[in-house]
Amino acid sequence: MAFELATSPVQYKAADYKTEAHNDWCPGCGDFGILSAVQLTLADMQLAPHRVVIFSGIGCSSKLPHFVNTYGIHTLHGRSLPFAVGAKLANPELTVIAAGGDGDGLGIGVGHFVSAGRRNVDFTYILFNNGVYGLTKGQASPTLRLGIKTKSLPQPNINEGVNPLLLALAAGFTFIARGYAYDVKHLRELIRRGIEHNGSAYIDVLQPCPTYNDINTKDWYGGDDRKDPQTGMALPRVYKLNQSGYDPVIGPNSDDAEIQAKLGHFIEKAMEWGERVPVGVFLKNDTVPSYDRRIAKRIKNYFDAAPARRTIADAEGKPMADLAGFFEELRVT
Repeated sequence: MAFELATSPVQYKAADYKTEAHNDWCPGCGDFGILSAVQLTLADMQLAPHRVVIFSGIGCSSKLPHFVNTYGIHTLHGRSLPFAVGAKLANPELTVIAAGGDGDGLGIGVGHFVSAGRRNVDFTYILFNNGVYGLTKGQASPTLRLGIKTKSLPQPNINEGVNPLLLALAAGFTFIARGYAYDVKHLRELIRRGIEHNGSAYIDVLQPCPTYNDINTKDWYGGDDRKDPQTGMALPRVYKLNQSGYDPVIGPNSDDAEIQAKLGHFIEKAMEWGERVPVGVFLKNDTVPSYDRRIAKRIKNYFDAAPARRTIADAEGKPMADLAGFFEELRVT
């Protein structure tokens, strides 16, 4: 596995993954639940903080690395995935997590999202999905559905929304899940399974924005607008896939008929929205080799001499590589 367990007697608590950085998220923001789930997961897995690195782009959610006591890289808008992929390939021993909003990841960053999926690099991408650009006053993000009018829009959304689960499948992500920000216990389990998966893991997190999205609110997900006629109790929209008998695993022994059936079931559940909203693991495909293992087939000592392990300069700081011959070949006379 691509993570390092803490050695005895060190025992990390969730508090060890917290920082003292000021948090300016709005009260009630779903970001808080995701942040707690990340910190709790790291503690559950006893991952040494110096062996974990979190990348983010731009947006409210992309402030996550500021609040988690690991290495953190706050990159450019929509560019967190290339940085995350590069770090993982340079140092396969790191646990690499990328985090960001739906606007960051599926707007300007959508090309990188597709490229990351098709490579199947061993990392975990957590996408905070609230349907709006919360940091810049609530414009419609790529996941907001056609015809939805949140309170910051003058007219209903004129664009069709991206289905991130279907896009992740088409791109090639081999672990695809969806969580809910207000169910931290369930979300931390999803994040753990994503980190444990050897390949590209995508976790879509439904995350209400209490400031700008007044449609898909905590009450809406909780079904407060529809009551059981018998009991008068709310009928929650969010339900767990594993409690419905759904099997997300495509294993080495799965035949073509089983794979086609499971992909069909995946599409059916990925498109389910409205009265019922499924969460859980939608896909775990163990038949595709991760990118680093493909590299190791070409470079036999890749894991033992990964780029981050190599000495690139001598004691005086001079580069060890001699590129004179290379440049000589390029010389134009």
